[in-house]
Amino acid sequence: MDFSFTSEQLALQKMVADFTKKEIAPIAQECDKSGEFPMEIYKKYAEMGLHCPLVPEEYDGAGLDMVSTVIVTEEISKGCAGFASAIAALELACSPVIAAGTPQQKEDYFAPLAAGGMASFCLTEPNAGSDAGSVQTRAVREGDEYIISGNKRFITNARFADRYTVIAKVNEEKGTRGLAAFIVEGDRPGITVGKAEDKLGIRCSDTSEISFDNVRIPVSNLLGAEGDGFKLAMGALDAGRVLCAAMSLGVAQCALDHAVEYSQQRVQFGKPICANQSMQFTLADMATEIEAARQLTYYSAYLMDQHAPNAVKVASMAKTFASDVAMKVTVDAVQVYGGCGYVRDYPMEKLMRDAKIMQIIEGTNQVQRIVIAKNLLAGV
Repeated sequence: MDFSFTSEQLALQKMVADFTKKEIAPIAQECDKSGEFPMEIYKKYAEMGLHCPLVPEEYDGAGLDMVSTVIVTEEISKGCAGFASAIAALELACSPVIAAGTPQQKEDYFAPLAAGGMASFCLTEPNAGSDAGSVQTRAVREGDEYIISGNKRFITNARFADRYTVIAKVNEEKGTRGLAAFIVEGDRPGITVGKAEDKLGIRCSDTSEISFDNVRIPVSNLLGAEGDGFKLAMGALDAGRVLCAAMSLGVAQCALDHAVEYSQQRVQFGKPICANQSMQFTLADMATEIEAARQLTYYSAYLMDQHAPNAVKVASMAKTFASDVAMKVTVDAVQVYGGCGYVRDYPMEKLMRDAKIMQIIEGTNQVQRIVIAKNLLAGV
């Protein structure tokens, strides 16, 4: 199968790579220390029109396919995984709207995003993580309105969101079939953004609690039908897993690039450490594992674009494998740097911390293995 990029994709890759080197990479360390999202850099990125890659062009999105979106995501992640995770989370929020929104809903949802705004996907709760069906946030219909009440946790972009995509329970007795997806505008009364998490990695990405206290929205803000919430959420997460794999690639490749450069510059016993066969083997293994992860990731993106029956299974494979590779590669890269890899004046410890979250978000790798096994046993 031919995975070579088109001329348009190569131009896109170069454009994003240039932006990353000029704007994102230079501020990554400082944003990691401060824990603040570089909104001014995001605004510059939004001016390029790539902050909503999967949103159709008719709504001022980039209208990219999944393969091109993976290209963009990998390049951004080489500069800062925290910045990339904010963009990926925006895509999560947009996914149910793209899938089930009416033309009017799409126009209303995407308009502030096209102007450089942000969105949040509100699924996770204190007692609903991997078990998404345990969502307790309620949406009660009252005439021409729904009243939403509940608490969400680990919500990316919560402090900055102009639009929220909220998964809430409309029927207690139907389990996952009792969930629905709603558009909630960021200025609705009753929304409170709470504690911002002090995270190990992807520190510049805002991750906060958010509460909905009797938030009233019109019935027209329902996405699809009551009962579609779980399906729409899982569809968003399927795409999110491919983007997580792409972020893992970016982090791992960045770690390898730094490790190769450092091994050529660091001299011990009268020669660069890359002259030692054991170091060469370490670098070779890192490069091989990254390339294997890249092939699986781009294959999963291709299957998503084709709406292939096995796309979900391969997306879980790509997310699991690529994130595990990112974790291993960054640990090995810290070892290449030795003591310097353990201090914050060098890039390696940040990359290692950023890699860890990739094994957790969009469904832990343990959950992904359950998804893979279920598909295998079902013959998919």
